[in-house]
Amino acid sequence: MDTSDALRDFLISRRARLRPGDVGLPDHGVRRVSGLRREEIAALAAVSVEHYIRLERGQASRVSDAVLDAVADALRLSTGERRYLRSLARPAAGADGADRADGTGRNGAVSGGRGVRPSVQRVLDSMTDTPAYLVGRGGAVLAWNRPAARVFVDFGRVPVADRTVGRLIFVDPYARWLYVDWEAKAREAVSYLRTETGKRPRDRELAREIGDLAAHSADFRRLWSEQHVLETTHATVVLRCGPPHDRLEFSWEALQMTGDPDEVVLVYTAAPDTPTASALRELCGAHRGGRAPR
Repeated sequence: MDTSDALRDFLISRRARLRPGDVGLPDHGVRRVSGLRREEIAALAAVSVEHYIRLERGQASRVSDAVLDAVADALRLSTGERRYLRSLARPAAGADGADRADGTGRNGAVSGGRGVRPSVQRVLDSMTDTPAYLVGRGGAVLAWNRPAARVFVDFGRVPVADRTVGRLIFVDPYARWLYVDWEAKAREAVSYLRTETGKRPRDRELAREIGDLAAHSADFRRLWSEQHVLETTHATVVLRCGPPHDRLEFSWEALQMTGDPDEVVLVYTAAPDTPTASALRELCGAHRGGRAPR
């Protein structure tokens, strides 16, 4: 990914969403640009117009951290958006998509131990009524437990190249049935991938993944153009389930467990004494692995 282009597109999109009234400026009617003008952002940030234009053109190396922070304030960026802006303006050295030190690439680790510590798999397996799976760089699903295979998909039957968050949401049509609010889940997946590109703008595999998703899915292209970034490590989700349970309602948390900052475990819990908790006990007790009925 060209960080200059990404920085330009992100700043333009954040500027376009603001209206004069949002930042205390007078609105004098019809405007020739969508959102605020460059000079208005520069004034709000108390920087020269030239400084802001330089930043919006992707010339971040010539802009100080103080200017970056002032522009973030002027654009009313959220915490996640500020992190993304900083990652584009100050890309980490060595974030080039090279293979991991253990010899596996981004999608090289699978459940069963290749690239995943046996103790990590045992922790997942110990959650007998709690779906959980491990996600690595670029959204690769690296390990999972039986409840996750029962509730989501039998990950072991999915080819390694397709076992990614993006492909499971946008390529497999089953996801549109599984997620009651597929649009929200899809936006969450795109936001995650955009945040990943900020961390590793020169990751060739990640760029290829995003290019493939864009070529395959008009929905992905639409959501990608919205420039959303990931804001949360917890949320709720509602899944469809085969009869007789109909729907499953979960809260999920993203937990750091392996010591690798690129890896998180997503854990899905049901509130006690709810239909979902009862359904989970039945699903996980009656069948291990497999896919919910289509």
